[in-house]
Amino acid sequence: MKLYYKPGACSLAVHIALKAVGAAFDMEEVDTRTQRTAKGDDFSKINPNGYIPALALDSGEILVEAPAILQYIADRHPEADLAPPCGTMDRTRVQQQLNFTASELHKAFSPFFGSVPLKGEARDAALAKVVRRMDYVDGLLADGRPYLVGDKFSVADAYTFVVATWTEPTGIGLDRWPHVADYVARIKERHHVAEAMKAEGLVN
Repeated sequence: MKLYYKPGACSLAVHIALKAVGAAFDMEEVDTRTQRTAKGDDFSKINPNGYIPALALDSGEILVEAPAILQYIADRHPEADLAPPCGTMDRTRVQQQLNFTASELHKAFSPFFGSVPLKGEARDAALAKVVRRMDYVDGLLADGRPYLVGDKFSVADAYTFVVATWTEPTGIGLDRWPHVADYVARIKERHHVAEAMKAEGLVN
């Protein structure tokens, strides 16, 4: 397999999951602005939508969209226990969280990574959306649960963790969300998370 990624982007969640299941895979960085991979290939031919992650399977098939890829990895490696069994309420909750993170939380951060820096009212409006979504996550964690669904780390945690770390490069910080701050610090200590972040040059 080959993971097409961008350091610290949502592809990091897939990287974490692959590490967690002990999968054998290669990686190739993508410049999403130029649509070129590190080897000079046209990334738009790999994923016509032009964004990461993309996971090239040994069969030649290409998977895209983080929630789908994460569940594929979890289902292919049930022994790693990264997602509850299909058809259970906990699995539905994991899917619910993956969808929320993709369509609401991730989307709320997107304006901060645009080609034009956010300023004034535009930044205030974008920040307000991030605050609403992060308030929701902080509320989920306020009951003392260690992870978002049940008492086990899941692919939903991998994705939500990565997006929550974007508060650092955007300058938003986690001070107003103490439960999320504790959650992020705790997940960073997981060995496969640390390994993936180190491999992407995000930590020493």
